[in-house]
Amino acid sequence: MLAIIGGTGIYELPGMVVDERLDDTTPFGAPSGSLLRGRLDDRPLLFLARHGSGHRLLPHEINYRANVFALKRAGATQILAFSAVGSLAERIAPGDFAVPSQYFDWTKGERRRTFFGDGIAAHVSTARPVSANMVDWIAQAAAASRLTLHRDVTYACVEGPRLGTRAESFFLRQAGCELVGMTNVPEVFLAREAQICYATVGIVTDYDCWMDDPAQHVTVSAIMALYRQSLEQARALLAAALRSPLPEEEPEIRTALQSALMTPDEAMSQAQREWMAVLRR
Repeated sequence: MLAIIGGTGIYELPGMVVDERLDDTTPFGAPSGSLLRGRLDDRPLLFLARHGSGHRLLPHEINYRANVFALKRAGATQILAFSAVGSLAERIAPGDFAVPSQYFDWTKGERRRTFFGDGIAAHVSTARPVSANMVDWIAQAAAASRLTLHRDVTYACVEGPRLGTRAESFFLRQAGCELVGMTNVPEVFLAREAQICYATVGIVTDYDCWMDDPAQHVTVSAIMALYRQSLEQARALLAAALRSPLPEEEPEIRTALQSALMTPDEAMSQAQREWMAVLRR
């Protein structure tokens, strides 16, 4: 089943028929808000607002583990996320869309970034952290809708909530990053630990602060002004994607734990075996 994670400005899916509102907690705490199960354009799906209703949660306050676990427990096998991003490359202009294939983690350790530890050892490969089939699927929808979408780009995730310095912006550019955001890590890596195929649509709002022209430097007011204009296009992109069959799930993602888990089941507690069973589905 497909799950949608809505980022800034996407706190609901207009037109979604909600059949069930799930508010259960998880072994990792409470998700950002209610998980919605329903249908959009006659396609069954799940929806969760990453920042909560009304945008209550800063990036470092989001319980990413609870969000991903709740989606997996509800049946998600694929996640398509939407996120506001800044551009670190002139060719990727504000108003464009970009789908990362690689991630650079520049967060500072305040986030709980793995399901494992506390008696369970696992080392999941994230060499290719994104579902290539999902990237192809969304790229085809963008082409059919005549929307500008960049792919095969690297997303740098910073801690936030402050906007970055010019020195940081230049550093990330020199590291080969083309997008910068605050929310995709550890979300993308937790999805892999949960054996969920994952991709993000980055909605480009600004050029961060690396350009010489101060008028191009990111501000919250500028982000929101352009972002509101882009939301309708993002919804159109999702609608176009949903008109085609969901992409095939990659077996190497859906079985990622088979070669990653080191702790045998008999060494786990009953509670650990129960939530591990969810991740293994």
